[in-house]
Amino acid sequence: MLDEIWVDEAVYALRPDFAVLVMTAHGLRNGPTDDRSRAWLAAASEQPVQTEKIDAWKDAYRAFGAKPQKTRPSVDALTRRLPLPEINQAVDAYNSISVKHALPIGGEDLDHYAGPPRLLRADGDEEAEALGAPEPGEVIWRDDLGVTCRRWNWRQVARTRLTEETTNAIFLLERLEPMSMEELKEAGEELANLLTELSPGVRISTRVLSEAK
Repeated sequence: MLDEIWVDEAVYALRPDFAVLVMTAHGLRNGPTDDRSRAWLAAASEQPVQTEKIDAWKDAYRAFGAKPQKTRPSVDALTRRLPLPEINQAVDAYNSISVKHALPIGGEDLDHYAGPPRLLRADGDEEAEALGAPEPGEVIWRDDLGVTCRRWNWRQVARTRLTEETTNAIFLLERLEPMSMEELKEAGEELANLLTELSPGVRISTRVLSEAK
């Protein structure tokens, strides 16, 4: 799966500084929020909001015609919900890292994918469940069946949602400047450590995609 994921050149043309760290976690044991994941959320909620990183995502949304005050980048929406909501252990883990680093992160059930994830600009006729069809030129994540996340990282479809029953997951950590590549990799290591704490037997693999590679 990792080797088959790709980002279209049209996305890099829009934002040459874009990079994504893709992480797969096989053998995950998820569950409802507990004291451990609740503590991760609380610690992240106390971090100052890094507005310059969030502003970069707002600019990226405007570049493909979206209005970020209407459909907010995921990390912007999260920071407006502080203290962070409790979802489940794995979602709590990646939400805490997302807010700590002002880094959009998506977590999804790998077993509900049809074909590899890819990031591209929409034709406008893709299937996107209740979210509605994307607008032509909108940046979307998709697989063989249709959209998995609209407007880059605004909202995921229900089909690939990460639930308490998820055992194999994929996480997408999406970077723009001013975040450095070093911080992106650091955030990935922190997420991997939290997932390993939840599931000591989890098997984690990562790959970084950027225009330079």
